[in-house]
Amino acid sequence: MGKSILICDDEQLIRMNLRSMLEDLGFDEILECGDGAKAVELALVSFPDMAILDVSMPGMDGITAAVEIRKKLKIPIMLLTSACDIATVKRASASGIAAFLTKPLRQQDLLPAIEIALQHVIEVEGLKEKIDDLREVIENRKIIEKAKGVLMEKNHTSEAETYRIMQKCAMDKRKTLLQVANMILKDGG
Repeated sequence: MGKSILICDDEQLIRMNLRSMLEDLGFDEILECGDGAKAVELALVSFPDMAILDVSMPGMDGITAAVEIRKKLKIPIMLLTSACDIATVKRASASGIAAFLTKPLRQQDLLPAIEIALQHVIEVEGLKEKIDDLREVIENRKIIEKAKGVLMEKNHTSEAETYRIMQKCAMDKRKTLLQVANMILKDGG
């Protein structure tokens, strides 16, 4: 697997057991701590690929720590818990938690949860990139349409004819249509 992971549980025995399972799964670097505040600190210094946090810890709980970590790092975070009440599940869900693991943790449950959580983050990041690209396309389109409107009004030409003029200008000047539109808007047509 070749990834790094942060594990945080206030019970040393659980951390040791989890570390052993993760080593068997091929994790290169396993960071450990026993409280939520330390988990946040470790994550922001070490940049792990993912984290597994116990829900119930003294001081800062796992969900609060997860929220703090996800403000800076877009990594999958799984929660480890011995009791799954509806309020905790809702709070975790609203926090962007990738998965819930229940104690006692079995190794056969760990690998699928890790793989799904990692894949989910990849898909979400891909979708965010597509959304950003589409926003840019829309903004560019607005500028081009505005410039086209300015030219249509100035030259009393049809929309199709104006668009062809802008395209020809872009080809002749070896500029993008957006660059031509910005020149038109800057010069007032």
